[in-house]
Amino acid sequence: MSDDQELGITESKEYNTGEWYAEVVQKAGLANYAPEGMSGFIVTRPRAYELWERIQGHLDGLFKDTGVQNAYFPLFIPESYLEREKDIVEGFDPEVAWVERAGNQELEEPLAVRPTSESIITPYISQWVRSHRDLPLRVNQWASVVRWEATETKPFFRTKEFLWQEGHTAHATRDDAWAETTRRLDQYEATYEDLLAMPVLRGAKPEHDKFPGADTTTTVEALMPDGKSVQGATSHYLGTSFAEAFDITYTDEDEESQIAHTTSWGLSWRALGALIMTHSDDQGLVLPPAIAPEQLVIVPIWQADTKENVLEYAEEIAAELEAAGVRVELDDRDERNPGFKFNEWELKGVPVRMEIGPNEADDGTVTLVHRPDGESTEEDREGIVETVESHFDEVYAKLYAVAEENLEENVREAGDRAEILGTIGQHGGYVKAPWCGDEACEAEIKEQIAAEIVMVPLDDAEAEIHHDEDCAICEESAEETAYFAKSY
Repeated sequence: MSDDQELGITESKEYNTGEWYAEVVQKAGLANYAPEGMSGFIVTRPRAYELWERIQGHLDGLFKDTGVQNAYFPLFIPESYLEREKDIVEGFDPEVAWVERAGNQELEEPLAVRPTSESIITPYISQWVRSHRDLPLRVNQWASVVRWEATETKPFFRTKEFLWQEGHTAHATRDDAWAETTRRLDQYEATYEDLLAMPVLRGAKPEHDKFPGADTTTTVEALMPDGKSVQGATSHYLGTSFAEAFDITYTDEDEESQIAHTTSWGLSWRALGALIMTHSDDQGLVLPPAIAPEQLVIVPIWQADTKENVLEYAEEIAAELEAAGVRVELDDRDERNPGFKFNEWELKGVPVRMEIGPNEADDGTVTLVHRPDGESTEEDREGIVETVESHFDEVYAKLYAVAEENLEENVREAGDRAEILGTIGQHGGYVKAPWCGDEACEAEIKEQIAAEIVMVPLDDAEAEIHHDEDCAICEESAEETAYFAKSY
């Protein structure tokens, strides 16, 4: 088998999406499956971890700019702590991994491997909050959690252990806590759109699908090219349930004791799965410039008599770009031909390729090639930093436009059960329909085509679309608009 064949993606994104995705993840050097006997776990390779670090760095800056401090809490949660908030226990019980012995000793109390950390963080917030002057209190941790998924797993989209951040806050009033909830949702939306070049829809989860113990769960949803939705991030207004369970009280300005309002919010490496599936193609990984480990690769093309001149020219450009903060890779390997290099860097998702041959070196030009569509242009050497940055903007715009078109073309309306089933069955995507609010109506759709309500609108104008209509499933009076979709 030739090198080019080894590099190539053999599955089709359009016709065999699951196998195509797994092949991209492995051949682009993002992850390996864990050892036999550890189904549902993955080994995250440096390339994928660097992508995660860029998401982490972007969000961490946004959080800190809005008063959040990072902390770290234990991996294990005592069973008695978990049980203090009954909805957490009921909601996560099937997915909780337990530690019952250490060495040869039985533990006095079983310890849960954290599925989420409200039950270990909230008790300490209750110790740190005494007065209204201590509020708002905002902490975040970057960590891993374990949820023993019974469903089929997929790297980054759904694994038994995954990386995420979870923010936890306490506030004096409902209004303050709700403002916090929507602020974090805004930041998640901006991260998907600005960093990952992915438009999202925002809304709330239906009552029966909100976070255990929450008053309201808000979400950003991203549509994948295969018509399925991904829950991109969630932000929860928890009300006072956790504060009551763990005694987060404070004295107000009149020295009266009050119960705090709390929030929690998180984004996981599921964002990486959504990024990979949205932009990548049958040549391999495709990445927006802002997140790519290498934003630009320079491939010098020479013959024996032109090598010195071409490499000197390429090295000068690489040094100038690097000094300006561009993440640039100069691929001057002797043992690989240019065609192999082109294929390899396309597979790895580098947004822009710069080709430099004898003509470019002599003429003071470069050839720039965009990863998404192969568009090639010749540019002057002078002002190369500004030129390259403008090409990064073009690549981002192309990626966003394709994702936006996919979203806009795949939000449809339906007025009855048959239209919901037929539309999702034929087209996938989102189907907006009037809904009475009864979980049983969603269950009918889920049973027939494995679609569910992924969100209901938060925006008042959007929520009024189906006001006073009949529910599409049961024909009772509709309470709100539901977005149905199949989901990862």
